Amino acid sequence: MTHGDREIRLTPAEYNLLAFFLNHPDRPLTREMILNSVWGYSFTSNTRTVDAHILKLRQKLEADPNVPRHFLTVHAVGYRFLP
Repeated sequence: MTHGDREIRLTPAEYNLLAFFLNHPDRPLTREMILNSVWGYSFTSNTRTVDAHILKLRQKLEADPNVPRHFLTVHAVGYRFLP
């Protein structure tokens, strides 16, 4: 995958997460929905799997990962992707 003129390497999990977001643009998605759809397992309150993978996608794909424009946190819900 490329971002601008640089090659970006995504893990299979990151790729699947990105594909899920691309199929659900501008829609608030709960962590439970993401875990179930991308990884196929139920939400547990102490898992940070989704958060860790979102952080990795932000670091790889956002111009400024500290001020994301595409992978947005929706407080008390989960995440939303803006293409």
